[in-house]
Amino acid sequence: MNTTAPTLTPTTRALTWCLHLLVIGLLALAAGRAVTDSRPHAGLIVAAATACALVYAAGPLLPRIRLSRWAAAWWLAAVGVVWLVLLGLSPDGVWVAFPLYFLQLHLLPRRAGLTAVAATALAAIIAFAAHQRSFSPAMVIGPGLGAAVAVAVVWGYEALYQESERRRRLIEELTVTRADLAQAQHTAGVLAERERLAREIHDTLAQGLSSIQLLLRAAERALPGRPDAAVRHVEAARQAAVDNLAEARRFVAALTPPSLDGTTLVGALERLCAATSARHKITACFHLTGDPAPLPTEHDVALLRIAQSALANTVRHANATTVQTTLSYLGDHVTLEVVDDGVGFDPDQLPATDPESGGFGLAAMHARMHALSGTLTIESAPGQGCALAAQLPLAPPAETETETQARP
Repeated sequence: MNTTAPTLTPTTRALTWCLHLLVIGLLALAAGRAVTDSRPHAGLIVAAATACALVYAAGPLLPRIRLSRWAAAWWLAAVGVVWLVLLGLSPDGVWVAFPLYFLQLHLLPRRAGLTAVAATALAAIIAFAAHQRSFSPAMVIGPGLGAAVAVAVVWGYEALYQESERRRRLIEELTVTRADLAQAQHTAGVLAERERLAREIHDTLAQGLSSIQLLLRAAERALPGRPDAAVRHVEAARQAAVDNLAEARRFVAALTPPSLDGTTLVGALERLCAATSARHKITACFHLTGDPAPLPTEHDVALLRIAQSALANTVRHANATTVQTTLSYLGDHVTLEVVDDGVGFDPDQLPATDPESGGFGLAAMHARMHALSGTLTIESAPGQGCALAAQLPLAPPAETETETQARP
């Protein structure tokens, strides 16, 4: 065979049965005409036709014929030998050559099949001329035309089958690719949501709990000598706990922070600096530069979270007395700057992130800026304080706008 035998479809199964019926019908026609016309050697003709039918019928019953080229070749050779005997006895055997063409082209390799078809057509022409005891060019037309039609039909079918198989494999590959893409998108969505929750937890709950811890320690130090100060610290810790509970409920529902409810980014930053000054021994000031412009919600949230994280880090690590927070609208971008007068640090020698000691804040800030096509720069040195600047474009990239619109 030219290729591995394809699975039979209803169409190919019907064509196969048509071929079987054609062979048996032509053999029966040859035997019937020999009997009805009282031809010489009628008994031998009937016997040869019957033998040919039996040898042919053995092929469909043997699965090996469809699976092995050598088995198919031997079976075709046996059918051809019996057919040549019939052809030598009766000119009606010429008509059996037509279905034999299809068998040879279907079961044999292309070159061998074409050779077998040519040999079969030549045998049919010679035998028919011998029975007629004459030769004319018209005798070539029937077997030759039949051979040409068989070659065109079989090769055309094979081309269509190969194209169908190619498309089937392509569809299977596309199906697998779509499944892989869907899985990748699902995984990416899970990771993105996990990263979002991690950032929100760090910038809200973690920082809030750290602030509560500092306030409770301050209250502990104020006792028993300064009970009024201890009460103020405890009250500030309680308010911080209330604020963080509201934050937790909002980010679980993927809503905007409570600090931005009913106000602008400017108002939220002003309240954040005021709350920091009230709760801790540090002076946090807010400054606005330029005319405020409306920003996408994602930009407002990102800048507010970065300010919250930066101020929390200043309170916790910088040992600063003042911190200046400046929001600047400058042409085509907006910049948030947080500058303190604390102990500073070396940005190139930051400690590794650790679940116990933290260290996720700067990484979360960088991730927020990268997701919105912004930049984050940090300038600091030991004993020189720290200056943090987060910059975002006022007109978000088209890709970011598309993703924002696509979110439910």
